[in-house]
Amino acid sequence: MIIKPRIRGFICTTAHPGGCSAHVHEQVNTVQSMGSLSSNSSAPKRVPILGCSGGYGLASRITAAFACHASTLGVSFEKPPTSSKTATAGWYNNRAFEDAAISEGLYAKTIEADAFADETRDSVIETIKTDMGSIDMLIYSLASPVREHPRTGNVHRSVIKPLGDALNMKSVNVDKGEVFEINLDAESEEETLNTVAVMGGEDWEFWIDALQKADV
Repeated sequence: MIIKPRIRGFICTTAHPGGCSAHVHEQVNTVQSMGSLSSNSSAPKRVPILGCSGGYGLASRITAAFACHASTLGVSFEKPPTSSKTATAGWYNNRAFEDAAISEGLYAKTIEADAFADETRDSVIETIKTDMGSIDMLIYSLASPVREHPRTGNVHRSVIKPLGDALNMKSVNVDKGEVFEINLDAESEEETLNTVAVMGGEDWEFWIDALQKADV
């Protein structure tokens, strides 16, 4: 497959496995160059990362593993490659991280599933009990725009819009090098409630309650 970049606005919608691997290993090398934290008594040793495949979650997982020598259990919802499309960047990131961690003798496992689902919580808890016993740090870094509520079945979609007044601002098309203006209408009450349902902290509360109930 010949991989060509496809860019929409300021977002690249294609991912290159070699590029993702290089990006992950660059972060690993940076962390390792800064020295080990494993001798620090407060350094975590058993860390689940909810939303582990990119951004803050991936950076935190790399730091926990390669600075603190921690066992890490990642959760993310990524798309694998097909015969005509590359995988999502996070799918490649997860595998690059696992390869790097395992080569250093570190425990690294990734569960590819919807972190909002109760079934995923059950799977994570069972894995913790089997492989880790208990955890000493939990990182929550989910960045999904959609959440199917596990108790009601309702699907909530978040939006990025201003509260109160409409907003006029500049944006950039990085492919064409063009700066242009966009107008964002203010969020409706329904959009606000849906955004809170996705990102307002209820799911975090569900995770904490489940982990505490399971005594892990």
